[in-house]
Amino acid sequence: MSSYKSFAIVGAGAVGLPIIGALAAQNVRVILLSRPESTSKVVPSGVQVAKVDYSNASAVAEVFKQHNVDVVLSTITTMAVTAQRSLVDAAKLGSIKLFVPSEFGMPTEGHKEGILGEKDRFAESLKAAGIPYVRFYTGMFAENLARLIGYSTHGKITIVGKGEVPLSITSIGDIAGFVAHVLTTLSPSELENHVFRLEGDRKSLNELGLLFKTTVEHVDQIAGERGGVQTHIMKLIDTGAASTGWDQVNKAEGLGTNAAGSANAFWQGHQWKTLKDVHNL
Repeated sequence: MSSYKSFAIVGAGAVGLPIIGALAAQNVRVILLSRPESTSKVVPSGVQVAKVDYSNASAVAEVFKQHNVDVVLSTITTMAVTAQRSLVDAAKLGSIKLFVPSEFGMPTEGHKEGILGEKDRFAESLKAAGIPYVRFYTGMFAENLARLIGYSTHGKITIVGKGEVPLSITSIGDIAGFVAHVLTTLSPSELENHVFRLEGDRKSLNELGLLFKTTVEHVDQIAGERGGVQTHIMKLIDTGAASTGWDQVNKAEGLGTNAAGSANAFWQGHQWKTLKDVHNL
């Protein structure tokens, strides 16, 4: 049984707000840390909001102390993930018992470059500071996949690469529910410095044509404002890196507790949503 009773969430975006709601439903204390300039968020009754500058470690630590925070969850968006660096000092000053870094995507261990490399370095900085952490690998968000492949824009699927390698796909609701479930039911020894590999569905990009009942087009790169980001993600998918069981060091799928979806067993009886469920296909 978990001994954690008070949770602070940093960031209230696509995954942050659902996690706040899922934790609040577990009858634990929840506080949202929000930047002073951020617009107000609608949060469940009982959830407190503290406006604080993330870069001010002492100010953030004071919030942690005031609310007797046990666990910090960073859900800072991927594109701003470097903003969580100052939270290491804040967690140390605030005597935080467990830190959940902003992962919620592809496995990051072993990556050296880009956003994935930055996330792995952040986890290493927590380890160096002696702060226990738990990492959640979820693969692609099921809700966002249609936009990545272009289906939500022009009704067909556009892929960079061969599109043959399977990737892990998990709905945001399942991610939030799982995170809240394990943080409030598992013991500290089952959480500290562990990795949880989730998977709601598993498909290759080529298989999505049949699922969405449309054509699949292969291109060298994606055009448009976010085309560079989409192209980069698809190239990563083509390497196998988007499977939650991916081992970047050995360039292979993990086995046993390191396999894609191996963490699903911690939520016994739960029915995980598939892409078909999420998109009503």
